[in-house]
Amino acid sequence: MRADIVPLRDEHFSQLREVLDAVAREGRYLAFLQAPPLEEAIAFYRNILERECPAVVAVADGRVTGWCDVLPTNGEARAHVGTIGLGLIPEYRGRGIGAALMAEALERAWAKGFTRIELTVRTDNVRAKRLYEGLGFTVEGTLRDAFRVNGEYFDSLFMGLLRHET
Repeated sequence: MRADIVPLRDEHFSQLREVLDAVAREGRYLAFLQAPPLEEAIAFYRNILERECPAVVAVADGRVTGWCDVLPTNGEARAHVGTIGLGLIPEYRGRGIGAALMAEALERAWAKGFTRIELTVRTDNVRAKRLYEGLGFTVEGTLRDAFRVNGEYFDSLFMGLLRHET
């Protein structure tokens, strides 16, 4: 399965929310367990476009199948730092699409002036950790009991990438 990596546009919002919801409901990859209501999701995506944040989607077979965005952190002293988010529906995983999404989002983030990108990943998400390390991210620490799903706690890794390391 091949996917085109394209910039996020208004026409993607509804399908992107569906992808977000599907990934969230897996309960393994995101900090939330379901997508927000459509109106909230659209407002969030519209804000990403208005702020010109690096954001791309994977489109395969005429539908959105994944996303990657880099959102700025708060505070003037951290204006150079972005937090990356990524999601891909299960049938498109393991095909290089996640890496392509991240590579494009990172390229756009560097062009926008970010010099540090951060992310967190659950320690049991070995595939994602390998993907991130393959793109140059390094583990900077462990966040103990960072996630709780159905009463079970999970540690996560805090990872970072500096522009001059890519």
